Amino acid sequence: MDDRSKILIIDDEEVVRDSCSQILAGGDYQIETASDGMQGLELVESFHPDLIFVDLKMPGLSGMEVIGKVHALDTTIVIVVITGFATVSSAVDAMKNGAYDFLPKPFAPDEFRLITRRGIERRKLVLETIALRREKELLREQFASIVSHELKAPLSAVQQNLFALEFELSKTLNENQKEKLERIKVRIDDLLKMINSWLRVISVDVNKLKEHFSPIPVTIPIAKALGNVETLAARKDIEIVATIRESTRTIEADGLSLSEALVNILSNAIKYSHNGNKIYVQTEEKDGTVQISIRDTGIGISPEDLPHVFNGFFRGKAGQSMASGHGIGLAVSRQIVEAHNGAIAVESELGKGTTFVVSLPISNK
Repeated sequence: MDDRSKILIIDDEEVVRDSCSQILAGGDYQIETASDGMQGLELVESFHPDLIFVDLKMPGLSGMEVIGKVHALDTTIVIVVITGFATVSSAVDAMKNGAYDFLPKPFAPDEFRLITRRGIERRKLVLETIALRREKELLREQFASIVSHELKAPLSAVQQNLFALEFELSKTLNENQKEKLERIKVRIDDLLKMINSWLRVISVDVNKLKEHFSPIPVTIPIAKALGNVETLAARKDIEIVATIRESTRTIEADGLSLSEALVNILSNAIKYSHNGNKIYVQTEEKDGTVQISIRDTGIGISPEDLPHVFNGFFRGKAGQSMASGHGIGLAVSRQIVEAHNGAIAVESELGKGTTFVVSLPISNK
């Protein structure tokens, strides 16, 4: 098997094709050349190059068109455009459209060799990144399977047997034994909740979420989220003041997952607010987005903790003394919001409260 890097040179000038081939002769490369864009695209499909040098100014199919068609076939192929000094601005446009770099004519052999090495290295890095992503996904799936089958299943069996044992011994247990049994039940329940949290944070599948996208008013997931936290807020005598602007504009969203993201933020606001406080929810359309603001007047987040609040399993020091949790909710919320091509931001001042802002693009449909 030939492991040499593959280079394709597309230029309508024979002297350029020959000089490029001669400069790279003797190097660890396989080289093919094409005299026009159509021939070059045929070689892309049969030769599978790692790096393509393409002239922008060619009769027939232009270099810019070649770039678009190559990336439609394989976005990992690295493309360097060759251009005359008079078309440097076009080369910059080509880079905006996906070219890696450009090489102005005339060029010295050392310049050409250097940009070739850089292009090949770029291709290797791109392929390595893709391989690492695939490996990460595989590990994620394996970890989810291990957590589910090796931890959750036996713990659930223990919990079920514990319920049965408690029922069978209910008439013979003394108070001390009942307390011990209750503590065991609580600890097992905590472990199962933690495992479910792990599974949730690693199971947010962006592609599957997008399969369920449809144009919906933003008021739908907000209303559902507010309904879900109503009981939790009532327990602490917390009033949620919602100022939701009615609009005919829609967002492309999976309403169920988006409401889950908002529930996580609202639940945090309730947990870290004092009894009798208020939480303010409002919407605003701005710069092509709808912004959902959730503001509380609770304990706030310290400056050193603020950059980490969206990290999985992170809990700030101030929050640990006020409420229990696993630090999963906000990490899941960020994943869901970003899957909707949105963004989530937070501002906070210790002792004065926190504001989360979820920005979602308004649908053009």
